[in-house]
Amino acid sequence: MVFFIGGTMCEQNHVTAMYADFFDYIECSTSPYHTVEESYRRLEDQGFTPLSMDEEWNLTEGDYVIDVYGTTLVAFHIGKDPRGTLRIASAHTDFPGFRVKPNPMITEKGYGKLNVESYGGLIQYTWFDRPLSLAGVVVTKGEGLDVETHYVDIAKPVATIPSLAIHMNRTVNEKAVFNKQKEMLPLILMRGVGTEYEDDATLLQALLAEEIGCEPKDILSYELTVYNTDSVETVGFDAEFISAPRLDNLTSCYACLQGILSAKNQQATGIRMAFLFDHEEVGSRTKQGGASLLLPNVVRRVYRALGLSEEVCDADIAKGFMISSDVAHGYHPNYGEKNDITNYPTLNGGVVLKIASSQSYAGDAVAQAIVTDLCETHGIKHQIYVNRSDIPGGSTVGSISSAQLVMRTMDVGLPLLAMHSARELMGTYDQIELNRILTVFLGEV
Repeated sequence: MVFFIGGTMCEQNHVTAMYADFFDYIECSTSPYHTVEESYRRLEDQGFTPLSMDEEWNLTEGDYVIDVYGTTLVAFHIGKDPRGTLRIASAHTDFPGFRVKPNPMITEKGYGKLNVESYGGLIQYTWFDRPLSLAGVVVTKGEGLDVETHYVDIAKPVATIPSLAIHMNRTVNEKAVFNKQKEMLPLILMRGVGTEYEDDATLLQALLAEEIGCEPKDILSYELTVYNTDSVETVGFDAEFISAPRLDNLTSCYACLQGILSAKNQQATGIRMAFLFDHEEVGSRTKQGGASLLLPNVVRRVYRALGLSEEVCDADIAKGFMISSDVAHGYHPNYGEKNDITNYPTLNGGVVLKIASSQSYAGDAVAQAIVTDLCETHGIKHQIYVNRSDIPGGSTVGSISSAQLVMRTMDVGLPLLAMHSARELMGTYDQIELNRILTVFLGEV
């Protein structure tokens, strides 16, 4: 059996091998912490040298990776001629969903529920009746004023948000509006069945203590994401689609990793960088978000550590280029009127160049031309997205980042349906094209 990609045949085992790794990346990336942990592990395994933000850097030609507060990752390659060219790719590690509040346990008539808050612009009704789990970090006492951070992924369904039967909500199919504080609390246990815990108020601490092997009293805090445990699945008569949680924006994170690995393997000249930011879904204005000074600070530190002047750094920034990668709205066959009348990217149509005169997406005519030429030169399928004029659409971190660094930038991504749902849908072959453009952009000599 063969698949057809862009008019050429590709053996199924080649495609399957590529997606096995991509699917594994999605399954491992159950919270921003775990996305960075998995990305960091992959880069370190490939020879990237770990750096820390709180240490002085002495840099030479080579490859480096930085974990920034656990949920943002920076990786960069320094070539033989550091001033050859400065290229940067970025994506984001967070996704819409729920976060567990402090003091979260609620018990009612034997039912145990978690008090949670929504994170980002999730589609609420898609989270009902899903198998859910918890992932993130737990912080415990250390020696003196130090604390210890433990990564936690329950890795099995331990929660669900049961919907109300239609017999008790006859208008649910007419108006699906839900109270986040009352109607969207995950159910996690039933008293009188299974393990009995001493105190409802500290029940979650007891569960987390079992996971990390400590006493409940030693837990000082946690940051836990409620995530959908559904597996990645191919969909369609010929597996034309991929249905999975967290495609926004793990598709771009994965492609950025392929790009920075290509820079290493191809021994690219200049400086090539990848930034995986946290908190894009809530505005990016945090210490590790795209609206922070992290991007310009890291770029300037790299130049200083190479013995290059601030003037040289500013000059290279001015002639450099950045690609901000985030998903785009694909044409929805059931809601065709929601798209622009002449610019409507389709699934399996390739990389999307995202354009907005409002600059909610980063780019200008020159940036668009550069990326278009890059695609055409290397045979990368590409298409254009523009918001319908009476629908504002979303935004990305691209414009924010380029304002901080003052570098020409273009927003791209792959087209998606059901964006911000608990499960999203992409075209099977679009990831190949997104990988290719970032591999060529960061890895081309």
